[in-house]
Amino acid sequence: MTPKPKTSAAPAPPQILVVDDEEDLLELVRYNLTKDGYQVECVGSGEDALKAARRQPPDLIVLDLMLPAVDGLEVCRRLKADAKTRDVPIVMLTAKGEDADIVAGLERGADDYIAKPFSPRVLSARVRALLRRHESRAQAERETTIDVHELSIHPGRHEARLAGQLLELTYTEFALLQFLARRPGWAFTRTQIVDAVKGEDYPVTERSVDVQVVGLRKKLGTFGSYIETVRGVGYRFRA
Repeated sequence: MTPKPKTSAAPAPPQILVVDDEEDLLELVRYNLTKDGYQVECVGSGEDALKAARRQPPDLIVLDLMLPAVDGLEVCRRLKADAKTRDVPIVMLTAKGEDADIVAGLERGADDYIAKPFSPRVLSARVRALLRRHESRAQAERETTIDVHELSIHPGRHEARLAGQLLELTYTEFALLQFLARRPGWAFTRTQIVDAVKGEDYPVTERSVDVQVVGLRKKLGTFGSYIETVRGVGYRFRA
């Protein structure tokens, strides 16, 4: 009996979160993006968008700016300020000709925009292009090591080596070390560090940053002095 060839599982379809308070538009976008092979979740308010994105960060968000209560600009600002969602690309839906809204959205971190009314085919093309750009950029970052002094960090492998020796770091310690080492000589406040490194495995707070730094310095041994305290500010990695 000839054994059946093994088939690898198909990759999961990209997850798209669509945010708009117009039910007809939500259904139109859902139908067309689902037809293109995406997994689509629709919500009708800024509050629900924030909850959904933080619960399970999607691969891309289609976000209307004109939302009740928490508007799209504020949703965009909060998502881009959160380490868990800051890298999720956002396509804004704006009223036609509202250049001020477009500029404001882009300044808050949105990646692209489409003016209403729009063609579903145009939206699909923008979504595909943005997902491709995002994946290419993420792949490049994963494959690029951070080398400073005797330290070498590989983000894709979630691996840090010091003088060739592998460091045993927690998720938060690794994120903290990577964040500081990316910009040697730059001083960061505790708030900036919290925004950059908070993870699900540790309740990071401004006070706990000091605890994490103490633990990280111990694991770095004689190289612990590379993480410098900047009095009245926070911390930096020695240039």
